[in-house]
Amino acid sequence: MELAYYSDYAVRLVNSEEPARRKDELTSVEAVRALFGASRQAARRVTDADVTRLRGVRSRLRAVFEAAAEGDEVRAVDLLNALLLEYPVSPQISGHGHLDEHDRPQWHMHLADHATNATAAYAATACMGLAFQLTDLGVDRLGICQATPCRNAYIDTSTNRSRRYCSDRCATRANVAAYRARKRQEAQR
Repeated sequence: MELAYYSDYAVRLVNSEEPARRKDELTSVEAVRALFGASRQAARRVTDADVTRLRGVRSRLRAVFEAAAEGDEVRAVDLLNALLLEYPVSPQISGHGHLDEHDRPQWHMHLADHATNATAAYAATACMGLAFQLTDLGVDRLGICQATPCRNAYIDTSTNRSRRYCSDRCATRANVAAYRARKRQEAQR
């Protein structure tokens, strides 16, 4: 699905905080602009108020991922629907001047940025991208990393629905810890 890549906005926002490690990257206007990326028009409109507003959206998006990870599909969908109602999107057809082999524009969908503030623009994009992934892949593909103490969100796009960690780093760390625990048990026997 063409708009599914917008779900990365939701993952990036949720993962801008690591509650177990008491880390929060959303502490300034510059940090919020970095979250948007330099190419986004809305990044230029970020104010101090957006730092607080985006933290609120982040908590609500984390709740969507947590509900999905707990197997509570209805709650995950209800939480995401509430966000979609609060932060509506404006789809727009775009070509970016890219031409196909017949010199015709390569049309595709974008989410237009007509929001009243930077938070609304980011939240609308993140929520719509997450909604596309949820409806395309299934609620069970939204997850929270199982590596301790990591609690990062991820979207499982694997073909066998087997992802349990947010990154290769967390998967390796968890596998090494499990291996060492098995070796300790064997040694104790």
